[in-house]
Amino acid sequence: MARLESITLKQLRALRAVAEYGSITAAAEILSLTPPAVHTQLRTLEQNLDCTLLDRSSSGGAQLTNEGRAVLDADITIESALEICSRKLRAYKEGRSGLVLLGVVSTGKYFAPRLVAQLRDAFPEIEVSLKVSNRDGIVTALQQRTIELAIMGRPPRTPIVHSEPIGEHPHVIIAAPDNPLAGVRGIAPQPLLDQTFIAREQGSGTRILMTRYLDRIGGGTPYRLIEMDSNETIKQAVIAGLGIAMISQHTVTDELRSRRLVTLDADTLPIRRQWYLLHRADLDLSPTLKTVFGYISDQKGAFLPQL
Repeated sequence: MARLESITLKQLRALRAVAEYGSITAAAEILSLTPPAVHTQLRTLEQNLDCTLLDRSSSGGAQLTNEGRAVLDADITIESALEICSRKLRAYKEGRSGLVLLGVVSTGKYFAPRLVAQLRDAFPEIEVSLKVSNRDGIVTALQQRTIELAIMGRPPRTPIVHSEPIGEHPHVIIAAPDNPLAGVRGIAPQPLLDQTFIAREQGSGTRILMTRYLDRIGGGTPYRLIEMDSNETIKQAVIAGLGIAMISQHTVTDELRSRRLVTLDADTLPIRRQWYLLHRADLDLSPTLKTVFGYISDQKGAFLPQL
């Protein structure tokens, strides 16, 4: 009965050398072994496989039997698999392969797929798994270590992170083109606060920014608010004339170009923030993570939508 667990690469290399050079003596010279040592390797391999691998002639030559050729084919497959494995390991050590878990806040879904496609083209052997969620979801994912890198606005206080700014992130207030405030220069706070604001859910970074802005210009004056759970729904509601909204300019570039939406000219608008690329400060970056982090950082925001 064959004992496959006892087969070694040395035994297979001995068989391959005999097949290539025609004799045990020649194989021994190539392998820098003695002929008896090669003979022992082959005899042990035959015992492990329970078959005859070589037809030994009286002249000292050796030919593979049918069983020997089958084992040689297996050896070629093994060597090929090991070579592929070696290339993969080398690529991983050099940061050219592996898996990266990237989290992006909801607003980033307008550019994240393009960024992931660029990473795929630049590093075909690196797989980027993309998670999109609101700010609270991405912060929680960082805390739970279910993502490794994140792209978001203001970095969280916890967990402690290492962050780098990667591009400007302007926020604007949008309205339908027929809104009474459309085209008005220097809109005063009260006419703005008289509008109905359409906002994202609690936990959204844009919602936090909008609340702070309105509290600052209104000094605590109440305003009407309708909550919606996605930027797409908010855009359609504003287009329909249901109200106005503060939103990332990167989410409305197409609508602004086509004039389905307009931006309002009010105090300190647009609000200019930054996008940050970050990871936990206690994360030991693998070569692959360093590659992806460096690539995104070096883009300097070139992947962001431009108006």
